[in-house]
Amino acid sequence: MNDQDRVSDLLAMEKKLGNNYDLFASECVNLALRNEFVKDLTQSHNVQTELFQAARSRGRYQSEPAPGDK
Repeated sequence: MNDQDRVSDLLAMEKKLGNNYDLFASECVNLALRNEFVKDLTQSHNVQTELFQAARSRGRYQSEPAPGDK
């Protein structure tokens, strides 16, 4: 497994975790526990951003700038 595969695998894992935290928070009755899930969701989004930026800097995700009129 190379570095690109590792980053992609970690990104997929964080996306799944984020989905789970969102589901848990939305269905949680206990407010304090819900807030913990929301904190975990925020942290997961931050990790996803870092992993995406790492993958993009290694050429994994190519994107073109949007035209100025869009």
